[in-house]
Amino acid sequence: MTSSDKPDNAADTTDTTAGHTGVAAMDWAAASADPQYRAAVVDLLGALAYGELAAFERLAEDAKLAPTLADKAELAKMASAEFHHFERLRDRLADIGEEPTQAMEPFVAAYDGFHKQTAPSDWLEGLVKAYVGDSIASDFYREVAARLDSDTRALVLAVLDDTGHGGFAVEKVRAAIDADPRVGGRLALWARRLMGEALSQSQRVVADRDALSTMLVGGVADGFDLAEVGRMFSRITEAHTKRMAALGLAA
Repeated sequence: MTSSDKPDNAADTTDTTAGHTGVAAMDWAAASADPQYRAAVVDLLGALAYGELAAFERLAEDAKLAPTLADKAELAKMASAEFHHFERLRDRLADIGEEPTQAMEPFVAAYDGFHKQTAPSDWLEGLVKAYVGDSIASDFYREVAARLDSDTRALVLAVLDDTGHGGFAVEKVRAAIDADPRVGGRLALWARRLMGEALSQSQRVVADRDALSTMLVGGVADGFDLAEVGRMFSRITEAHTKRMAALGLAA
């Protein structure tokens, strides 16, 4: 899972306990005393870790479609950044006494299925996927991060930090549309498909893991209630619309 520029309306997830209550005001040592919360965090870190590993693999593969050596090098640099994010998550899982591959395994099918369903057919579709599609998942995890203990929240926000893909994708896609406006229609349809697939993937990941779903609907710590879940997805959809506009595409 690569990440893009943080939208203006993204959740305020600054790494501080100011204004937080419950688990969100605790550090990991205190919060992890609750076994259900601990299980939810292990699931979350496992999902993120496999997402970053998959992003590394995909960006390295997409580099083969790059039209120039400079573009190929740019994607290789981004792939390297994603692998570094994966390493941080893997190491954190090990530090808290969890086996990283076991934590990631439950999410392999969902991520691999998403990438199989949304394999880009060309360079531009790959850029749109990285900028729009993966950013939906990043927005989702940023929303969740606001409800996490301070140590876990800081790590999650760090690995979701922009790798530079956002500005690079916008520049290349807008240039392609300027050169041939017909490209815009095709890419807009592709981005709408990515939106649907990414939201479905996020929902599947949560629904399949009891600890994660319980945390999100309020069963653990300061989780979301069902109404807040709806508002969360509305914010994610709004951020998607802004990214589409940045690319010069109709949402």
